[in-house]
Amino acid sequence: MEFAPLMPSIDGAAVRKLVIACDAGMASSVLMSSQLRKHLSPRVVVSHSPVDALPADADVVLTHGKLAERVRLAAGDRPVVAYDLLVGDPAVDGLVRAIREGQQIEA
Repeated sequence: MEFAPLMPSIDGAAVRKLVIACDAGMASSVLMSSQLRKHLSPRVVVSHSPVDALPADADVVLTHGKLAERVRLAAGDRPVVAYDLLVGDPAVDGLVRAIREGQQIEA
């Protein structure tokens, strides 16, 4: 019998650090960081980082869909949420809701 690998997950209420992973020169992570800080409580630190330098204390990682596979390799056992739109992306809205309401975040 074959078992599917477990997907990394975390309870949204436990998130203390959210990192937006970017590639060198992608200003979108800075913009996304700014937007998320406005929507999340001060208990959640929002920062951005290059894919190859993800901080060890990140609870969840957000990245553009084009980088998602690469980020998942670097993130290890932390959930990675991929978005495609800088504004109004359902994945970002769902992540914010999960953190605010203490829902499970899986990636």
